[in-house]
This record gives sequence, structure tokens and C-alpha cells, in this order.
Amino acid sequence: MNQKFAYFMRPFFGQKLAVAVSGGVDSMALLHMAVELGLDVVAVHVNHGLRGAAADNDANVVRGACRRLGVGCHVLHWTGDKPTRGVEAAARTARYKLMTDFCRARGIGTLMVAHQADDQIETFLMNLARGSGLYGLAGMQPVSMRDGVMIVRPLLDVPRAQLEKYCNDRGIECVHDEMNDDTRFARVRMRMGRHVLRDMLGISDERILLATQNLGRSRAAMESYVNDRIRTVMDGRAAYMPESFLFDEPDDIRLKLLGNLLQRVGGDNYQPRLNSLERALHKLGSDCQFTLGRCTVRKFRNHILIVAEGSSTSFRKRNEKTKRQ
Repeated sequence: MNQKFAYFMRPFFGQKLAVAVSGGVDSMALLHMAVELGLDVVAVHVNHGLRGAAADNDANVVRGACRRLGVGCHVLHWTGDKPTRGVEAAARTARYKLMTDFCRARGIGTLMVAHQADDQIETFLMNLARGSGLYGLAGMQPVSMRDGVMIVRPLLDVPRAQLEKYCNDRGIECVHDEMNDDTRFARVRMRMGRHVLRDMLGISDERILLATQNLGRSRAAMESYVNDRIRTVMDGRAAYMPESFLFDEPDDIRLKLLGNLLQRVGGDNYQPRLNSLERALHKLGSDCQFTLGRCTVRKFRNHILIVAEGSSTSFRKRNEKTKRQ
């Protein structure tokens, strides 16, 4: 495991890195492995303000570990009102925003997070339950970008059991978040029911991980093509294109082109859901104007314009600029 980790992290030597540390087994193992490898790291812990004294104890455990390791530790707080529904997703969004804001403010370009093999399997199964396509089923990427910060996940092929052994063998104190046992959350229910696939259907964890890796290669190939195509129609924070740009492509690529354009123009971390993109493509079959993903999308005759919501949707200005070019 350490050799795999060292190989993955080799390009990041000499850089200042942030490590997301919740205090749980996964992130505490990641922190200690990073220090053991000699990486230049600072720990970032987020207190979501949802668990009272238990959350304060988690922060103290992380501070203590960092003090013993000689690593800087920063505790960030999610303040303000909390939603009564969808709290898991809202907490995740807030957590990443706090951490990426921290990184950018300090000139740190890379954030390490401790998602591991079991997380990847659960993500695959949850997306399968939603009827996701290629991108959802390919799971989390080892390297991605979020809010201008590189997110790296070096443990995606490491099972949770190995990380537990790593911590137990070294006497590393870890915390347990009781929300990980709360069956109101879909991920917890998925975790508790995973054994059915293995025991009754013979679908092992290794096979699911192999599927995500194969799908990941397909995703990478599509992303490369889509990114090359998108560069030809972007104009600052807007996109202007003939309708053939979308409608001459196969369905999967057409959907991904539109999703990526909306994400880039609108500035969201995620693309609109598949059913929203399908409805948008249906509307674009004729002249229309609608909003989606913080964007205004307009189709007029044989051209499509995507701008940030609230911006001008004048085709005349775009046509004049195109003629000058």
C-alpha cells in the first residue's frame, strides 16, 4: 500500500499540500502516510456545526495528531443556518468550499482527500441506483479540479480494512462519526447492504472496482474529445456555436458537450442532471430561450448561445464579432 501511495504522490514532492482530515480512520491514515513519505503538508479539518460536543472532540483529536506529527492544523467552521433536508449534500458542498477557499488564500494548489476503495464502490452503487450513465458509474476520479484547486485521491484502490490495520498497527487514535451509522442516509444503507452482492450474487468488491477503472478509461477518452471540441466555441464566459456542433454528434457526446458548456459558463461544480440535459436538448430542436445551470441558453435559427444568467443574449453582437474574426 505504501509503495502505491508513494508512486501516486511522486509528482507532488516539493509542493505545499493540504490534507483534508476529519479524524476518521481513512483521513488519519492519509495524514500519517503523507508525513511518513516526507510530503510538505498542512491539515485542514472542517467542523460542520452539526454534532455539538462530538464535533469539538473530533477537532481536538486532529489537533493532537498534528501536534505530535509537527504538522500545521487549521479548523474551519461551517457557520450559518443549516438545511433540514439534503443536509449530507449541503455539508459536502460547504466542506469543499471552505477547504478550497483556504487553499487558494494560502497559495496551495493541491488538496488531498481520503476517499478509498469502499467509498468508490458505494459511489458506483448509488449512481447505479440512480440510473447514471458513464460519468456517474466511473465513480470518483483520482485527480480532478474544483474551484481552481486540484483534488487528489491517492487511496481509491485501498480498502478501508487496510487503512484500519495501518492505524491499529501504529496505535493511531481515530474518531468515529455516528452519522456514518445513520440509516437515514442513502450511503449508509448502501454500505450495510453491499454484502448481498458478494454473498448472493457473487459480485465481489474487486470486480466492481475493475468496472469503475474500465469505465474511467472510457470517461477519460470522452473528456479529451469533448474538451478539444469545447475550446473551439468558448468566447470568454460564453459559448456560441452552430446547432450542428451539438446535433451532428452521437447522443452521449451531445449530452456531455452541453453539460460541460453549461458547467463552464455557469461556474457550477457539477453539471445539470441527465434528465435536465435531455429536456434541454429537446427544447433546442427549435427556437427557444431557457435557463439551466446558472446559464441562459438561446437558440435562434441555426445557432445556439450560452451565457451566464443575466448576461446579454444578443445574436447580432455575436454575429458581428464572428464576421470581424
